[in-house]
Amino acid sequence: MSDYHINIFASVEDGGYIADVPDLLCCSAFGMTPQEALSEVLTAKSLWLQTAAAEGKPIPNPTYRPAIYQVA
Repeated sequence: MSDYHINIFASVEDGGYIADVPDLLCCSAFGMTPQEALSEVLTAKSLWLQTAAAEGKPIPNPTYRPAIYQVA
């Protein structure tokens, strides 16, 4: 089973790290370290999916892959 891709990047403006799930609209989180940002976004992803299911909203299949993983 495939899972949703997670991006983690440094945010100079925020003084920490941002993690996001590109396939899930507005699903992101902040942490002081990359590990903290990952932990927070995993919680956000779980809540995003639970809320969408509870409200009967469509849940997108994981499709996002960075360009470095795409076959030319």
